[in-house]
Amino acid sequence: MLTRREALCGAAAIALLIAAPLHAEEGPNPTLKAAAAQTDMTVGLERVKAKLVAPPFVMEHDQVAKGGPKVVQFTMTIEEKKIVIDGEGTTFQAMTFDGSMPGPTMVVHEGDYVELTLINPETNTMPHNIDFHAATGALGGAQLTFVNPGEQATLRFKATKNGAFVYHCAPTGMVAWHVVSGMSGTILVLPRDGLKDEAGNPVHYDRAYTIGEFDLYVPKDENGKYVDYDSPGEAYADTVEVMKGLVPTHVVFNGAVGALTGDKAMKANVGETVLVIHSSANRDTRPHLIGGHGDHVWERGKFDNPPEKGLETWFVAGGSAAVATYKFLQPGIYAYVNHNLIEAMELGAAAHFKVEGDWDNDLMMQVSAPGPIPSN
Repeated sequence: MLTRREALCGAAAIALLIAAPLHAEEGPNPTLKAAAAQTDMTVGLERVKAKLVAPPFVMEHDQVAKGGPKVVQFTMTIEEKKIVIDGEGTTFQAMTFDGSMPGPTMVVHEGDYVELTLINPETNTMPHNIDFHAATGALGGAQLTFVNPGEQATLRFKATKNGAFVYHCAPTGMVAWHVVSGMSGTILVLPRDGLKDEAGNPVHYDRAYTIGEFDLYVPKDENGKYVDYDSPGEAYADTVEVMKGLVPTHVVFNGAVGALTGDKAMKANVGETVLVIHSSANRDTRPHLIGGHGDHVWERGKFDNPPEKGLETWFVAGGSAAVATYKFLQPGIYAYVNHNLIEAMELGAAAHFKVEGDWDNDLMMQVSAPGPIPSN
């Protein structure tokens, strides 16, 4: 029987009915029952409570692991909320992990255990869960974290592969809608001895930033104006119809046009190396730093593979995260864009780095200022 909260909107009820067999047909969860009979390999390991932060920032972490494997404990709360996604005041019914698009970047080391408590407050209207691309096990943990409004669940998995991986919500029958509504993020699983270049030398970074790219699909009314909805459920049917056309109305970094520009630009100093984690849970994209390069780029985000060097533009496959480093050598405002320039300039997929420091004329200078063309 559906609770009052679960029946708040038709879309939520449909999702719950579709997902119900995950629980109803199996009885007690067989995965948990089998696990109970095994030795708990985390007994005696150090347990660390992680402090997540909202993107573009990345939680504090050691680039090289200290000591042996740990159980790193995370808590994320799902927040459904209306947001403004552009300068025109267009609203969007977002569904988020911890209130941000993308969700917070989680950082562990290879061999650590990730222990996540996922909370779905009673004030929400939808069921949610989480699928970790970094996890080993059917559905990436989605079945074991399925929570209705007013519920929470805790999942633990061993980080057996290093790299940057996407996580996202994946409720049966509504995966695409939840993902393009904001429910994705990145988990960074670092090698225990840190990042290495193609020759095996350490790669160190001074700052780390997360950029999550989202394709948004906002319905319009008969007059061509974007519709303002009161809840995710109310927006569901119209939004799915727009999604089926595969033509986004907005393509944005971190939830909105201009979310990482102006006074919200990412900061660095000349001489600092910046690590950029760029995720795209649904569509392919191609980041480019105007005036800079990818010094070391793991296009597929997996650190067992040697990085490419000196790239002008790199590729992020939909459903993955790429990692790049760049050492800034000149001050100024650097545009970081999806180099489908239509999506960058017209739909919103652009960000800024604001770099402070001294200018180096050897790298670039204006030899002569603009002036009249001399006559012969």
